[in-house]
Amino acid sequence: MHRLALTSLLLATAAPVQAQEKAEQPAAKGQGYREQMKAEVEAAWARPPVEEASAVSHGAVTVAGQSIAYTATAGTLTIRDDEGKPTASYFYTAYTRDGVGKGPRPVTFFYNGGPGSPTIWLHMGSFAPVRVTTANPEYIRPAPYGFGPNPHSLIDKTDMVFVDAIGAGWSRPLGDKTGKDFWGVDQDADGFARAIQRYTSKFNRWASPKFLFGESYGTLRNPVVAAKLEAAGLSLNGIVQFSTIMNYGVRQPGYDQNYLTLFPTMAATAWYHDRLPNRPADLRAFLDEVRAFTSGPYAAALAKGSTISPEEKAAVAAKMSAYTGIGEAYILRADLRLTLPRFQTELLRDRRLAVGRLDSRYLLNVTDANADSPEDDPASTAVSGAFVATFQDYATRVLGYKTDMPYRMSARGPGFEWDWKHRAPGDGTHLAPDSAVDLAYTMRTNPYLKVLFINGYFDFATPFYGAEFDVNHMLLDQQLQKNIRFTYYHAGHMVYLNPDTLPEMHRDLATWYDDALRAAASSNPPARPEAKAGRN
Repeated sequence: MHRLALTSLLLATAAPVQAQEKAEQPAAKGQGYREQMKAEVEAAWARPPVEEASAVSHGAVTVAGQSIAYTATAGTLTIRDDEGKPTASYFYTAYTRDGVGKGPRPVTFFYNGGPGSPTIWLHMGSFAPVRVTTANPEYIRPAPYGFGPNPHSLIDKTDMVFVDAIGAGWSRPLGDKTGKDFWGVDQDADGFARAIQRYTSKFNRWASPKFLFGESYGTLRNPVVAAKLEAAGLSLNGIVQFSTIMNYGVRQPGYDQNYLTLFPTMAATAWYHDRLPNRPADLRAFLDEVRAFTSGPYAAALAKGSTISPEEKAAVAAKMSAYTGIGEAYILRADLRLTLPRFQTELLRDRRLAVGRLDSRYLLNVTDANADSPEDDPASTAVSGAFVATFQDYATRVLGYKTDMPYRMSARGPGFEWDWKHRAPGDGTHLAPDSAVDLAYTMRTNPYLKVLFINGYFDFATPFYGAEFDVNHMLLDQQLQKNIRFTYYHAGHMVYLNPDTLPEMHRDLATWYDDALRAAASSNPPARPEAKAGRN
């Protein structure tokens, strides 16, 4: 696709370099010159052109008994700095419903996390008009893979734009920029915010209701992007937090919060694998009880550290054992602090099995039954092949997007180092980001903003209790708290892998979109706190 650009580059650079080499040391620098030219050629092939490219195709899908025709556009968005200089090319795939006006039609921007992941997982597995067929929960068989129309697509409610992160997929830096200019909490969010503004301008979507949909690290990204968009004059209608982690500070050594965050998911996992002596019939009611224990006796016990009495420690260990199926003696030896790897291998040790991290319903046959951590994550390896192969075929054969660049499954590799420093609005710079601060700021600024948290009960990567804890500590007033909604499903990190959740999830999202749009159209603005009289 980029041969003409490459040829022009070579013609522009080779002649003067050759003349200089010939005038100075033609023989001595011959080998070095060839190596330099080879490096320049490889660099040219690895970068997209500044000019935006696109491939347009058409399709139709039946959702809720209604046939919906749509246009698919696969292409690139060139973002520029404040001086107008091109800095990066973002690859995207957009699905827009045919036959409706763009003005009132919502548009949602999707991205995965990582950080450094392309948006192949949300694109191929969740709410696009097409979807990879998945089972529940098992390893997907090798090709040919099941793939076709998605009857649970959100195309009935919103246009969708799936965007890859820089260095992943077909998104790349431009000019003198490198991946390091985009690999950081604030740098990454700035790039995505500019890409969203570019799409909005290019396709005349400024009058459209706009939403963000992030998965995993994408949920840390969402609030930062939202704050940047708000500052740029682009106000959002809603944000979907899909498998949420906004606060990385709780994972630092010496903090007890991460043990609390993981515990309800450990209980849910023990319930799923039938490791509880008196297994409750109702998971929701059981987890309400576990939450109360976690925020009460368990949190109090951990807060006491080594000053806890032997009696209290034994009582808490007994309760933890009843909720998780892990022996009391094991819990006591761990000082009430169950780490995730040890829980993964201990729960089903008698069966020589470890549970997954992304989705604890998935099981791994372990080589060493005495291991203190699993060798792999079965929930990840079970689906990767199907998603990668299907997208590569679909992008070329159906979407018609042609490029000589490799589609990178991750930005991670030599030279990849994420800058975790984050400057939250009005809160200074932090070494461990907590974008719940950004979300609270944006919700106070834009009182119409609706936020939906989608959670899998069996997700250890981004446990549901962690999202609940962070939201509860955003300290929003009661009126703004009403703008937040939580939903839960019998699934793991990639909730959409469980085909049984898709109809329910689509219904929940459809209702939420309708509510968000009604709120924006209401003639009655949300109540704001009354201003208090003060001294001048």
